[in-house]
Amino acid sequence: MPETLSEKANKLPLLPGVYIMLDAHGEVIYVGKAKKLKNRVSSYFHGEHLPKVAAMVEKVADFNVIVAGSEFEALVLENSLIKRHKPHYNILLKDDKGYPFVRVDMKSDYPAMSIVSRAGKDGARYFGPYGGRGQTREIISTVSKALLLPDCSRRFPRDIGKERPCLNYHMGACAGWCREGSSAEDYRRRMEQAVLILDGKSEELIAQLTQQMEQAAEDLRFEVAAELRDRLRAIAQLANRQRVISTVFADTDAVGFCRGAKSCFTVLHFIDGDLAGKDAEMLDEPLEEDAEAVSGLVRQYYAARSGALPKTILLPCEIEDREELETLLNEQGGRRVHLETPKRGERLRLVESASVNAREEILRRTTAAQRRSKTLEWLQKALELENFPRRIEAFDISNLKDSGIVAGMTVHVDGKPVRKDFRRFRIRELRQQDDYASMRQAVQRRFQRYLDGDEHFSPLPDLLLIDGGERHAAVAEEALRELGLELPVFGMVKDDRHRTRALVTSGGREIGIQSNPAVFALVGNIQEETHRWSVEYQRLLRQEAYGSSLDKIPGVGPRRRDELVRAFKSVRAIREASEEALCAVVSKNTAKAVYEFFHREEESAACESSREAPGAED
Repeated sequence: MPETLSEKANKLPLLPGVYIMLDAHGEVIYVGKAKKLKNRVSSYFHGEHLPKVAAMVEKVADFNVIVAGSEFEALVLENSLIKRHKPHYNILLKDDKGYPFVRVDMKSDYPAMSIVSRAGKDGARYFGPYGGRGQTREIISTVSKALLLPDCSRRFPRDIGKERPCLNYHMGACAGWCREGSSAEDYRRRMEQAVLILDGKSEELIAQLTQQMEQAAEDLRFEVAAELRDRLRAIAQLANRQRVISTVFADTDAVGFCRGAKSCFTVLHFIDGDLAGKDAEMLDEPLEEDAEAVSGLVRQYYAARSGALPKTILLPCEIEDREELETLLNEQGGRRVHLETPKRGERLRLVESASVNAREEILRRTTAAQRRSKTLEWLQKALELENFPRRIEAFDISNLKDSGIVAGMTVHVDGKPVRKDFRRFRIRELRQQDDYASMRQAVQRRFQRYLDGDEHFSPLPDLLLIDGGERHAAVAEEALRELGLELPVFGMVKDDRHRTRALVTSGGREIGIQSNPAVFALVGNIQEETHRWSVEYQRLLRQEAYGSSLDKIPGVGPRRRDELVRAFKSVRAIREASEEALCAVVSKNTAKAVYEFFHREEESAACESSREAPGAED
């Protein structure tokens, strides 16, 4: 009998290493690392998993492992295997974008700025990386114009004197270095100034040029002073943009990560506390938990930026392999890189800003339908529902003490309210307030109508939400069982601010939803919509009751009737009000008419009573 994957996993050592999941065709579909191979790999073949993990496990036909000498070796090996195989279920950043550098070889007689894909070890200066080639070209062009350096395809000294200067020279955007007699020393000085700008040292350059300009003016070399003045103005304008097109990526990076309809990984780059740039990448939902996903994304992201790592990387969550990842980045970047998960203060604010940017990026790049679908998928996982909760029905009871007891039912399909399917029930045969009996009656009547074949009460919901706690959910479940139906039922438990904080089963098991903003908002909206719908019906019935009495009074139309109801709350209070109190709400004539109407009724009733009562005195 062939060995099962579970049995094979149980024989693995409790040592660090890398595991490689293979499908039926021998293709690598997932690579992971583990502190203890036996524990990690065997966990895939036991117990329940989230849908994406379960989908991967279903495709696993075999696996291989490589034992490593340390957790650091396992991390490096995992990184290498992911790069080589690009497994389907691993979280992968797109690597076709490219993060170019500006290269300047100051050993050349005529140094030039060029765009390259990666930083080399050839003695040249490298600045960057930047977000893309378009941005890098803009940086070279901007610096060239500020210093009147060439921004064309001519090469020096090869092309000096061969052709007339191009249009840039005549427009004053270049000093015309292609002309005969141009100074190689002056060209080199300008390139040294360009390196200062690219190195983020514009202020140092401005100080140098200011001193030269003042000296030229003292020496009465006014043409030179005017040229230096114009160059200073151009560099000063460039310095204002220095944070935006800054070269060496920041002294501090803040990482953000958010799961939504898709997932998003963001990095904000800060120089001296000021935001210098942002990168954001949309991803499918990772197989890994947040901490493990962030670790893998940070590794991939900075692999492309080995020439320009920041001093500090702020992470949104604690990661298990922080020390190993720090070591990897230190070796990769040739400098000390510190990883930190801030708990308070300004650095925490930077990380929170990065996470907000990730969330906003998801909202911007996904449709409302995608976001709702993902939210319902999360709800299905949290409640362990067999079916996707496409149709959700919710019930709420509304009453005014012991009168006007009603129930409201709302319907949400794919996360959106379907108002044509909303229903209202006037609770019958209850003479005093009883929320449980009212809920039982409302649920019974709704689903009895379905069983009777009423098309207005079809189809059945995938999920039933009841406004209230476990007792309310239990009553609804009992009502369904009595009708021979079985549906998932949960109560909506509110917090002190009347917001739904959790869902609860009839057995009292609570499922918190506040940690997931999207689910929290969806369930909260359903609860509020259902409450509003039932309260509106209760108010409508109350107004109809008021109207039946007040509409009989001459001179009292709908507007004055509503004014009286708003002020006195009930017909009984209006009947008992004095004429002066009524005048404070409506006109004197109307107040008199209302007062006389009710008091004539009372006098008439009293007379009838005295005539009918035996032995009454006149």
